[in-house]
Amino acid sequence: MSGLSEIIAKDARLVILRELASQVDGRLNETGLVHVLDLFGIRRTREWVRTQLLALAQLDAVTVEEVGTVMVASLTRHGRDHVDRRAVIDGVARPSE
Repeated sequence: MSGLSEIIAKDARLVILRELASQVDGRLNETGLVHVLDLFGIRRTREWVRTQLLALAQLDAVTVEEVGTVMVASLTRHGRDHVDRRAVIDGVARPSE
């Protein structure tokens, strides 16, 4: 992955974690996340978002389950700690102050 592509991916992963943290139950499906990322100027395909969700799952920031043909991500304690600046997850942009 090129330098700019990696920066965009790290930023997108942070946006995903923040959006999950803002949900009442800490969950959201990939379709909702595609729309949220688009609002932040990160216009990518559903497959790209799925790749980011799987990367976040490998980092133990989210859990992912497939419901029919849709991925649903759930924020983990580790992911919440990153959003709240209590921990740092390599591969995810750091939240601003």
